[in-house]
Amino acid sequence: MKVVILCGGRGTRLKEETEFRPKPLVRIGNKPVLWHIMKIYAHYGFKDFILCLGYKGDMIKEYFLNYEIMNNDFTIQLGNRNNIQFHSNHQEEDWNVTLADTGERAETGARIKRIEKYIDGDLFMITYGDGVANLNIKELLKFHEAHKKIGTMTGVHPSSRFGELVIKDNQVLQFNEKPQVKEGLINGGFFVFNKEFFNYLKEDDNCYLERKPLEKLAKEGELMVYPLDGFWQCVDTYRELELLNNLWRSPSPPWKVW
Repeated sequence: MKVVILCGGRGTRLKEETEFRPKPLVRIGNKPVLWHIMKIYAHYGFKDFILCLGYKGDMIKEYFLNYEIMNNDFTIQLGNRNNIQFHSNHQEEDWNVTLADTGERAETGARIKRIEKYIDGDLFMITYGDGVANLNIKELLKFHEAHKKIGTMTGVHPSSRFGELVIKDNQVLQFNEKPQVKEGLINGGFFVFNKEFFNYLKEDDNCYLERKPLEKLAKEGELMVYPLDGFWQCVDTYRELELLNNLWRSPSPPWKVW
């Protein structure tokens, strides 16, 4: 089953980083956030990826073209560039990655429509190239197959922008920075769709996945939500990037299921 990852946006709210690189290549630890997302899917056996490229997409192409050299020890015979012996040092040898240029200015729905030709099964998955979660992908897929609707969206509890105070008699007993909001769900990505969903999309640059396509799907009763009570975090701002880097340095990063 194909996993489609949206990698084409400009990431303007993270301009400190995205002025120089596409948001999916922004690093958590020493790896791009895109790598972290792919590792989540690969852990559950889904290793066939389609990356929808746009803004600075050539940098993502270069990342994967040079993946073996940058992630392996190797021996090279100088003067003979064809004679390179790799000493395998990574666990991604069986990933299949299709890099598709879906346009510099295309919106999310248009990007997905433009990779339709690469989808050869009845089901496919989609997510954004800037969010991680401790989501069991197999359970998500099982949920989708059980309800027999066209689409499934993962609903997540967002993090509050403000610190949460636990108070008794005007004394602060506990302070939690950026706690998860307990009530209400938002779109966290990590979608599953039947191939029929392509009929709801257009190649027009202004086709937003999150507007008419999903609105129409919901109106027709064909969109279900898989609620995730666990960890989810996107990288929209530099503060959120710092949060994920701090978590990555902790003993148990919450999205590291591999």
